[in-house]
Amino acid sequence: MAVQKKAPAKRSVKPRANTGTRKKAKKKTTFGIKTKVVLVLIVLLVFSPFYYGKVLKTAVSTGRWFRDLFVFDEYPHYEEFGIRIPRKYYVHGIDVSYYQGKIDWDKVAAVDYNGLKISFAFIKATEGITLVDSYFQRNWRETKKEGVIRGAYHYFKPKKSGIWQARFFLQTVKMEAGDLPAVVDIEESAGLSKAELIPNIQDFLDEVERKTKAKPIIYTGYQFYRDHLQGEFDDYPLWVAHYYQPKLKFGKETAWRFWQHADNAKVEGIKHKVDMNVFNGEEEDLSALLIQHINL
Repeated sequence: MAVQKKAPAKRSVKPRANTGTRKKAKKKTTFGIKTKVVLVLIVLLVFSPFYYGKVLKTAVSTGRWFRDLFVFDEYPHYEEFGIRIPRKYYVHGIDVSYYQGKIDWDKVAAVDYNGLKISFAFIKATEGITLVDSYFQRNWRETKKEGVIRGAYHYFKPKKSGIWQARFFLQTVKMEAGDLPAVVDIEESAGLSKAELIPNIQDFLDEVERKTKAKPIIYTGYQFYRDHLQGEFDDYPLWVAHYYQPKLKFGKETAWRFWQHADNAKVEGIKHKVDMNVFNGEEEDLSALLIQHINL
């Protein structure tokens, strides 16, 4: 008799977990977190002052490069100022005295013609050992109030003591951190020989630097500099007057910082004609030149 074989019992098969789906989900989640982290880092970089300033500076420099590449006029006329202004300088300023009368510094500070602004102003303070400019104190106060970088200058009288002129200037001008260094304006020799003139100027410079802890700026005319001062004060910042020229004709050995290129500019807020200047550098270079600490 044939023995019937029992059919093998069916084994219940448990459905396998969908591991592939889970792995994919896990990968997707990991990818999502990484993307968020990267985006957060990018946002932090973009909005950080260091990164933003660097990007902005690069963008501005690139824009200037392109503009200079396609503009061929080396000495363009600016209708708003009524003068020609030499190209490839981006920090502009003026210098004033009682001659300009009462200035509306709010309007001066608001000047902006295609990016050309009045960033700094030199203000006449004193002359010799007795004369104080009648508008100095007002100009000195108002420039600070309106955010225009200010600097004070003294008109040097060669036959007066350099030390006494320096002390008179320092008694009149209360300089602060953030101001431009003091300026000595040298335009005449008064018949003195170079051997007499140079030591007296040096006395003024030494006294002012001792008090302000900053090297004074020397202002003079192009020809006067060549005739009397060239090679004598090379360690001091130089500000040169040389009008109506597309370029300042100095060699690389003359490290000038300011150029007074016109004496007949029109500026909003000033009734009379005014001197116009450029700074030889960027805004960061001008900031580095300012007085950092002072204890008068």
